[in-house]
Amino acid sequence: MFKSKKKLNNQRLLVADLNSKSPVFESYRTLRTNIQFASVDQDIKKIVITSPKPGEGKSTTVANLAIAFAQQGKKVLLIDADLRKPTVANTFSLPNTSGLTNVLSRQSKIEQVIQQTAVENLHILTSGPIPPNPSELLGSNSMKELVAKAENEFDIILFDSPPVLAVTDAQVLTNLSDGTILVVRSGSTDQDAAKKAKDLLQVGKSRLLGVVLNGKNQKQEQYYYYY
Repeated sequence: MFKSKKKLNNQRLLVADLNSKSPVFESYRTLRTNIQFASVDQDIKKIVITSPKPGEGKSTTVANLAIAFAQQGKKVLLIDADLRKPTVANTFSLPNTSGLTNVLSRQSKIEQVIQQTAVENLHILTSGPIPPNPSELLGSNSMKELVAKAENEFDIILFDSPPVLAVTDAQVLTNLSDGTILVVRSGSTDQDAAKKAKDLLQVGKSRLLGVVLNGKNQKQEQYYYYY
């Protein structure tokens, strides 16, 4: 399925680097399956992944979930909508001279800046240059037009968004999505922060699909994901 199993970066553990029988690999396939069964009456195509605070594993989760969907044969677009601290370009070792902000400011067309990765079926729209007004750009008509166009070209669209308690960007994005996944870290995310993040996300029109518990120690495994 993968064109290459070469390690994509030195910071994040990606399922593309793992044996298909590994527990981490299986946990992302389970997450993918649970999302697909989350609704029988509504097609879930656009998903925002966020966390209450920084450092809770949302960017690792969205990168691996994108690979898991692509591995299934879905045509996937991963959009780095964290315009304040983008990481997707580095994760997949891609250039970030042009990306989402160039399209939103009408300097480029989306088809000019989407990049193919080493993973078959997985396409990336990096953040582009960091703008002074991320929330305004994400809530603009240009963003709605971009998402509508991407919907016609891709089976699954995933958004890597900033932490929900830090800025309003994630809430803005939920209005453009079919569902949201909240990532929390075992031993780090406190209950009040998780509850407040859930409440803020549910203010928008998007559904909260579930919560990923990240960093849970399990026997000899370094970490484990549960959905």
